[in-house]
Amino acid sequence: MMQTDIQLKLKTIPEQPGVYQYFDETGIIIYVGKAKNLKKRVSSYFVKTHDNAKTRILVRKIHDIKYIVVDTELDALLLENNLIKKYQPKYNIQLKDDKTYPWICIKKEPFPRVFSTRSYIKDGSSYFGPYPNVKVLNTLLELIRDLYPLRTCSLDLNQSNIRQKKFKVCLEYHIGNCLGPCVGNQTEKEYNTFIEHVESILKGQIHQVIQYVKQKMFDYASEYKFEEAQKMKEKIAALEKFKAKSTIVSPKIQAVDVITGVEDEKSFFINYLVISNGSIIHGITLEIQKKLDETIAEVIIYALFELRERFKSTTKEILTDVQIKEQFPDFKFVVPQIGDKKNLIELSQRNAKFYRLEKIKHEKITDPEQHTNRILEQLKKDLRLKELPIHIECFDNSNIQGTNPVSACVVFKNAKPSKKDYRHFNVKTVEGPNDFATMQEAVHRRYSRLLAEKEPLPQLIIIDGGKGQLGAALEVLEKLGLRGKIAIIGIAKRLEEIFFPGDSIPIYLDKRSESLKVIQFLRNEAHRFGITHHRNRRSKNAFISEISEIKGIGEKTFEQLMKHFKTISAIKNASKDELTKIIGLAKTMIILNYFKEKS
Repeated sequence: MMQTDIQLKLKTIPEQPGVYQYFDETGIIIYVGKAKNLKKRVSSYFVKTHDNAKTRILVRKIHDIKYIVVDTELDALLLENNLIKKYQPKYNIQLKDDKTYPWICIKKEPFPRVFSTRSYIKDGSSYFGPYPNVKVLNTLLELIRDLYPLRTCSLDLNQSNIRQKKFKVCLEYHIGNCLGPCVGNQTEKEYNTFIEHVESILKGQIHQVIQYVKQKMFDYASEYKFEEAQKMKEKIAALEKFKAKSTIVSPKIQAVDVITGVEDEKSFFINYLVISNGSIIHGITLEIQKKLDETIAEVIIYALFELRERFKSTTKEILTDVQIKEQFPDFKFVVPQIGDKKNLIELSQRNAKFYRLEKIKHEKITDPEQHTNRILEQLKKDLRLKELPIHIECFDNSNIQGTNPVSACVVFKNAKPSKKDYRHFNVKTVEGPNDFATMQEAVHRRYSRLLAEKEPLPQLIIIDGGKGQLGAALEVLEKLGLRGKIAIIGIAKRLEEIFFPGDSIPIYLDKRSESLKVIQFLRNEAHRFGITHHRNRRSKNAFISEISEIKGIGEKTFEQLMKHFKTISAIKNASKDELTKIIGLAKTMIILNYFKEKS
């Protein structure tokens, strides 16, 4: 029942853009949202039934509502973003990323130092990054140190201290890692040229640095300074090598950001790339846990604000794979359809999908229960089920031109085979190759028995076959009163089509999806189990027929042998002593002599 004071507030909320805040009974903000029309958006939480359980829980916890009216929807979006950062409400989107990534800092000081840091201090220094991959950062710093002899000391190298000769050169100078600006051996102008090159490299403008160094090499060579020219040549080689390792997307693309995402039942996986001068200079993928019923577009906008601020991006063009209606003054969204920019979108999507797969692999090892729940949730979503398919059964028929027809039923629990529950059915009521009737007999025998013994029924039945086999199984469920109580689908082998009852048009699951892999595993397992039983039955019948030809050996003797040896091949390969222990020496000799003559 809605509280009276909330009912009154809903009547007075204006129909204008703004931000609304929900508070719990302790006065803590539990959710912040934006709306083009505050009245319609806030009222929607209380006047309809929500499919999402998290939304229902949120509504039950709301004890107070406050709102802030703004001029435009854009203002509402910016204010919402700021409030979420400030209060971190329980039910809002939150970036699941608590790491502090390192930066490369060019310190604001005379003869600037270049070093890595995890602290971003607004003191006028230049910061590049952050670098989610520390190996990339270390590679850059090694390249910079190899190319430019920069100081690493923390001395105050102002001109007054240098003129007064307050400092002495250190070991770094003697081993050639520094040119000794502390004692006036290097001018500030020359040192700052190095720093300009470093900034260009960190911005991805390597081509410009290479051109400068090449010109220096030619100048030294023309002056017959061949040692200096050789050093420049080595620097060019190092720069070219680093450039080759960088991901070059297109020299035509100067400055864009790329953001795409994929999702599953629990999380969004957002990939963000920063492109400068045709190269990817930054890339990161984040997991964002689902809180309510956010769309991928909403999550991309939220993540973009956060990531642009984190990476200090000022690009005007954002490439993405979803249509975003909101307009922003600082940048615009573009959904490319062809060309290099479309290739960038596909690269970003691959990164997001790969990150998700890696998370799933890690989860499978570290938290098998959570991994199983994720698979079941995905199956429920993809197959439009009402409940988690914890218990699944799959049927398959096996026969050769109607001989020895059998059906197999395999059982999966929590997405894993439960082999003790597997069953096979020797078909009794069907004559000739009638696949539909065979399926009906197996399904009827299976579920009439479960009902009679009051055993638990599965949440999902999978029929190996197309519309015909599915329709046959559905007729049986109708007669047993189980139609609508158990979900049932058919899978056709040729194109892996998934058929639903009453729908002539199949669906096609992504070939890499976990749902399809589980369904294929069930189908293949049912086929394997059925074929194995079918082969054994044919062998058994053939062997019985062959045994019946031997004078003095009957069906009872055969049953004795099967009870002990289990399989036909084991009987044929048994030794004289082993057979004698079961059926006696006389019958053993009859069988051995018969097979000796046959061979």
